[in-house]
Amino acid sequence: MTAWRFIHTGDRSPAENMALDEAILTAHSEGIVPPTVRFYGWNPATLSIGYFQKAAEVDQEAVANEGIGFVRRPTGGRAVLHDKELTYSIIVAEDYPGIPRNVTDAYRVLSEGLLQGFRALGLNAEMVQLASDEEKEKYASAGSAACFDSPSWYELVVEGRKVAGSAQVRQKNVVLQHGSILLDMDTDQLFRMLRFSNEKVAERMKTSFSKKAVAINELLRAQEKEAVTLGQVEEAFRREIGLGLGVKLVEDSLTPFEIELTNRLVQEKYGTDEWNLRR
Repeated sequence: MTAWRFIHTGDRSPAENMALDEAILTAHSEGIVPPTVRFYGWNPATLSIGYFQKAAEVDQEAVANEGIGFVRRPTGGRAVLHDKELTYSIIVAEDYPGIPRNVTDAYRVLSEGLLQGFRALGLNAEMVQLASDEEKEKYASAGSAACFDSPSWYELVVEGRKVAGSAQVRQKNVVLQHGSILLDMDTDQLFRMLRFSNEKVAERMKTSFSKKAVAINELLRAQEKEAVTLGQVEEAFRREIGLGLGVKLVEDSLTPFEIELTNRLVQEKYGTDEWNLRR
């Protein structure tokens, strides 16, 4: 069985986390490291926005008042509050055997282990396929700035509600997919940090969001099952991601190259207003 690297970098700052993903992508593109699965957390809890999202959709004063960090991702999508969650990234060359060139199909392949991870925790998860008008209408978004508002092709849902948010970017002939696996979710806090034209619109968007997004422990409590810990979630997803990819995940650490590049990217990119407020 092919070996991939597995690293758990613990809780990092917003800028460090995004810089680390890019540094690993660069190291893999240069042949310094093998394909890599990374698990990580956030300190402080952080609001991240997608590469194409307008920073004006976020109330920066509210973010500061909540004691929340802020960063722009190199991937697309909308705002995510990273707090009570496991965040993962998968970095692999575009020409790796079995990785489709098509972005949508690549989601399907790279997310298979995520699907099985949710099922291992006792949740009846499934991949969304927006092939029919009926499915598109079912998962239509109300249009808020929040991620998890609606799923895309091959994203994961339980009982029709989005349970994982993932995004993908391709640079230097390498695929980076990263995303959030929510244990619990504070919808009120998330929406306090987003801007809306008025309170009525904000409440409507929040209500719609709550019907379309859900966290693991909310689902388990509804089934009268015990809530899971972060450690249990990490164990399940590490095992199932490896099985889903058909590889052996071997625990390792960051290389000096990755550490040096991460520090530089924090200083020159992800820790700067020029990057985070660019749109």
